[in-house]
Amino acid sequence: MELLLVVILVALLLGAFLWWRRETAARQARDLADVRADAQRWYERLGGQVMNLHGDDPAVRQALVDAGERYNAAGGQLEQARTVQQYRLARETALEGLAYARAARVALGIDPGPELPPLAAAAGAGQLTRERQVDVQGQTFKAGPQPGRDTPYYYPGGRFQGRPVPAGWYSTPWWKTALGAGAGVLGGVLIADALFSPAFADPGYGYEAGYQEGYADGADYGDQGGDVGGDQAGDFGGDFGGGDFGGGDFGGGDF
Repeated sequence: MELLLVVILVALLLGAFLWWRRETAARQARDLADVRADAQRWYERLGGQVMNLHGDDPAVRQALVDAGERYNAAGGQLEQARTVQQYRLARETALEGLAYARAARVALGIDPGPELPPLAAAAGAGQLTRERQVDVQGQTFKAGPQPGRDTPYYYPGGRFQGRPVPAGWYSTPWWKTALGAGAGVLGGVLIADALFSPAFADPGYGYEAGYQEGYADGADYGDQGGDVGGDQAGDFGGDFGGGDFGGGDFGGGDF
């Protein structure tokens, strides 16, 4: 009798384990199918934008070149993707391409279309709201919120060597290590510091402590004179009241 109960118990446990494995596999298959379909949807939307947008303006051409590069990259990622994370990476690449395509539409003077889901790489990077110009190592670098003859390179926001680089239009793609205005990584760091640090006439912008570390987790840095809220409202108080930030360079609550 006891042996029979043991056999029944083992059979029940084995059945439960097999059911659990089957359900887990089915759930994982559904999750994989969902992220694959989502990535494919954004990839196809990007393809339509790349094929249908055209323009001779340098800003338009450059934005479409970048969008086309992301389209090709996302296609390759989709072909090789086998996991949820790999499909999410392909989705992110496609969304980045759509950000460039949206910039091309802005440069063309047409409706940019609906807002895109936020890019993971651009979280907390902010957005330029007015023109800037700095000189680094004998070269002039410009940036602004709108495309122009001197700012034909769009950047959707991200980080360069750990520094947040806001979305906007730039005179040269210095964030690309291979280019970097011929100055390499070191030159790119100097340009980032010149454009976005207090050492270059941006009073109150606590770059290393007040923003880079404090912004993401919403910590308060009293010694920086500013309060970075956890809701990322970008409310810089104290000594920052008359600086370039908060009604100055970076708006939209990002800086």
